[in-house]
Amino acid sequence: MDFRQLETFVAVAKFKSFSKAADHLYLTQPTISSHISNLEKELNTILINRTNRKISLTKAGEILFDYAMNMVNLKEGAIFKLNEFKGKIVGNIEIAASTVPEQYIVPEIICGFNKNYPDVTFNMLHYDSQQVVEGIIHGDIDFGIVGAEIPHNQLNYVELLQDELFLITPASAPYCDFPEEVPLEKILEENLILREKGSGTRRLLEEALNASKIDLNNLKVVAYIESTEAIKQCIRRNLGISFLSSRAVVDEVNFNFFKTHRVQGLDLKRKFYFVYHKYRNPSPLEHAFQEFVCKYFKFK
Repeated sequence: MDFRQLETFVAVAKFKSFSKAADHLYLTQPTISSHISNLEKELNTILINRTNRKISLTKAGEILFDYAMNMVNLKEGAIFKLNEFKGKIVGNIEIAASTVPEQYIVPEIICGFNKNYPDVTFNMLHYDSQQVVEGIIHGDIDFGIVGAEIPHNQLNYVELLQDELFLITPASAPYCDFPEEVPLEKILEENLILREKGSGTRRLLEEALNASKIDLNNLKVVAYIESTEAIKQCIRRNLGISFLSSRAVVDEVNFNFFKTHRVQGLDLKRKFYFVYHKYRNPSPLEHAFQEFVCKYFKFK
């Protein structure tokens, strides 16, 4: 078996696409097709189903995939160690995150990893928590950081740090006299700005309200906004108040633009998780990143 053919087979299986495998390996699509066809001829079996425009592995392909992946990782492991010896690790890490981790956690992780591996590049993707989980399960995303643990038997979750949602108001009138702990019924009187469906922040708030027997429909919601930064700008312009992560408003609180309040009866504490596929074999670089992230916040 030609090693390039095995790399091609692994790429097609991973991306479920001949064109994406071609882009990943810097080859033409006809070359990708030729590698797969020649590998199937040599092994005298069909490895990839090509029906209905969907790429999937045959039973023979599933058997070969684990061996091929091990061989590719063994090669990459040797290159990784040699480059480490020479003092230059290169490669690319792809990480997807929901809004709060994307803006306030992932940059810290990337900067920390960059100090050890300055030649590694990153692709950071924005999805809500549900999309991150689904992308990892389907093999479209390697790593994710999310604000909600969505159980699945194919996923590993590693707790990184704790967070809390606060009710955020402007520090100016008419909210100057808002108490540090706001009565629950008070939020029914205020214009609220909420995150979009699917976000971990929105899910946590809904669960806390449900536990307190408050229907979301009873709130005076003036806007549903995906961007945390956009919500903060709306708060500053007195459109309404909102529930946001404490990590999202550190600067605004320090400069006395915002005040943070707890709401009586609402438990809005949560954890952020690093999530990855339990059964997928990471490359040596991905393994190094995985170990780095899992240890990073333990020493902070």
